[in-house]
Amino acid sequence: MTRARLSALAVVLVGLAACATPPTYGPPYGPMPPPPPAPPSEGSGGSVLLDWRAIITPDDRSRLDRIDEAWRRALDQARRSEGSGDLLSVGALIDPHAMIENAAPPPGMYRCRTVKLGYQGATGLGFVVYGWFDCEISRTAQGLRLVKVTGSQRPSGLLFPEDDLGLVFLGSMALGDEPRARSYGTNDERDFAARFERIGRQRWRLVIPWPENESTLDLIELVPAS
Repeated sequence: MTRARLSALAVVLVGLAACATPPTYGPPYGPMPPPPPAPPSEGSGGSVLLDWRAIITPDDRSRLDRIDEAWRRALDQARRSEGSGDLLSVGALIDPHAMIENAAPPPGMYRCRTVKLGYQGATGLGFVVYGWFDCEISRTAQGLRLVKVTGSQRPSGLLFPEDDLGLVFLGSMALGDEPRARSYGTNDERDFAARFERIGRQRWRLVIPWPENESTLDLIELVPAS
């Protein structure tokens, strides 16, 4: 990256880190969970939309509650450390205030890429911008399901309606040559929670605070495949 682009990136990250507290999502994510809804009666063929508060683990609840802290730290680390890839090219993806209303995405195939911000430990890369892979959003009896189809890290999980500016994602991660990720709640080291937000007319992001490995904040950008 040229000196001019490095200077421009530093200016952008300084501005974002200074105002990285996102809009209020709730107090911080609403009251304690209500009882899970009753399942559909046998043979009814109906669907049931679960409340994520009745499913999320305490550790993941804590991560979501501290999403604003993850944004601040990740952007500050990205500003102070060298990275890999062109972070200037991602635009609104790294703006914590970029979300707009009507976040629920239509089912279909998507192109998706991951951007990692910050690092765990004393030092590390400030950011990593990966290439594009394939994702799919499908409608199921439990709600919208997001699956990253290709790549070495492939999350899979459900999107739960939450507020005007986003949904909550609860999912798990498959790595390498492993088959599709297990259901949420079966492996603490692979489970994670995230916010799903719309940041453009046909542009969405998954915001993953405090991932299990490597970074402080992961962002998965999604745009329609066609």
